[in-house]
Amino acid sequence: MGTVEDALETQARNIEKATGRSVDEWAALVTAAGIERHAEMIAWLKAEHSFSHGNANRVAVTARRGPAAGGDDKMVDAMYAGPKAALRPFHEQVIALTKGFGSDVELAPKQAYVSLRRSKQFGTVGPGPKGRIEIGLNLKGVEPAGRLEATRGMCTHRVRLASADELDTEVIGWLREAYDRA
Repeated sequence: MGTVEDALETQARNIEKATGRSVDEWAALVTAAGIERHAEMIAWLKAEHSFSHGNANRVAVTARRGPAAGGDDKMVDAMYAGPKAALRPFHEQVIALTKGFGSDVELAPKQAYVSLRRSKQFGTVGPGPKGRIEIGLNLKGVEPAGRLEATRGMCTHRVRLASADELDTEVIGWLREAYDRA
């Protein structure tokens, strides 16, 4: 099975082959056109340049993220900019712990969190409200209790941690269980 990165590289090659322009070149055109909203970028690319929705979305995400230089590191840097900078070492601790589960752990930074993947997403980690790290977990069928809260969206549960001291055996166990299920 290919990785998300493989699929994105294939999509980028296909866009360039079909249009004669790279994803970064299209992103620069969108930016130069003064379009700032994601949905408007997609609509413009579809209407003016006959893009499919998926390819238009890829260009829009690239345009909003900025140039490819820096890539994933740039996204994580932006996530932990300003007042959230103090959380970055804690974030890196969670990432290192998760990578220790196996060589098949993939990291996919998004705008507000890093997706933790194996054959499928098993969790997320990112800055949360009130100076906390928020770890999302896919633990379908597990009853929420104590710090393990039910949530909707990309993950079934979440844990909010104020300090590295709270990354204890209980939280590590939940992370490991989510990894094992993926």
